[in-house]
Amino acid sequence: MTQRSYKTMGINLKAMPMGESDRLVTVLTKEQGLVRAIAPGARKHKSKLGGRSGLFVVNDLLFVKGKSIDKLVQAETLRSFPGLSKDLAKLTASQYLAEIVLSQALTDQPQAELYYLLIEHLGRLEAATRANVLPCLVQAVFHLLVLAGVAPEVFRCCLSRSPLVPELGNPDWYAGFSVSSGGVVDMAELQRMESDRLKQIAQARSERLNRSAPSLAVHDASADYLPQSLPQSLAKPSATQPPRPGQRRRPVVSKELTANLGIVGYLSAAELALMQQLSQPELILSVASSANPKLAARSGTIEKAGTPAKMADHSEPHIMWRHIEKILRQYTQYQFDRPIRSATLIDTCFTSSTHASRV
Repeated sequence: MTQRSYKTMGINLKAMPMGESDRLVTVLTKEQGLVRAIAPGARKHKSKLGGRSGLFVVNDLLFVKGKSIDKLVQAETLRSFPGLSKDLAKLTASQYLAEIVLSQALTDQPQAELYYLLIEHLGRLEAATRANVLPCLVQAVFHLLVLAGVAPEVFRCCLSRSPLVPELGNPDWYAGFSVSSGGVVDMAELQRMESDRLKQIAQARSERLNRSAPSLAVHDASADYLPQSLPQSLAKPSATQPPRPGQRRRPVVSKELTANLGIVGYLSAAELALMQQLSQPELILSVASSANPKLAARSGTIEKAGTPAKMADHSEPHIMWRHIEKILRQYTQYQFDRPIRSATLIDTCFTSSTHASRV
């Protein structure tokens, strides 16, 4: 005879009204994975399940199995995160994480690692200062991707596999980020692929000209491709000289290559250095600060010792964290093949922060 009831620990990730007074809850549990159940009477004023079926409440739970959906009959609260609901940015970031967890959690299978990881990062968000909300969110997303086995490659070029070491003192150093290739792409590799493609186009054009007008083939084939290493004065056409075929094609080829590789943005040396910290258990002081002292006050990582509490509470995340979050968001949505709806509100919460941090 099958057991009709079961006990487990779980955290509420989603809740919606059902009927006149019930609530439909989605709970991430340690032993059973995702559980969707009816909390009968939870919306009544004096219901014991009312507060215990709220978002991000951790409970000891007793469920009764039903024919189509289980029923939550008893809950004893173990932990809650009241600080999340007091700050819109923290609450939105928590809902952001809940959406990702709902995308990767399994039903009827133990999910202890995911359960404890989410609780850990919710605790960090609750305790975070304003400047640290976005960095904490970004690191939590990265850790969830690691647990799911789909974290982006940030230490090597995902095309050439060559190590990538950000040149923090070089303001012109950048790396591409490809969602479909799985992470960071070396700009030298992109330039090599672009040059190879231009050579292929030049060769194909030369062959066509050779078949139609042999006398023009040699001249056009050499003009069709201009190496990237040519001096600037030679690479750019003069005001009176029309652009050569290769110069006209370079932007088209670059755009085509970017689209084919799924490149959604470019990371500066400081931004990549921050991304390379995300796999660590804890965020450390921003390496961006050592590259540019102007960024130290708004780096959006753990504040230095001696920072006044009032300043820490009202400081804003640096624009670099906004850029990293947007790139990681696109990667996450690509991996789980669904949008993160809370991200729109994240944009709203930190729009003023982005303008304020443009120093």
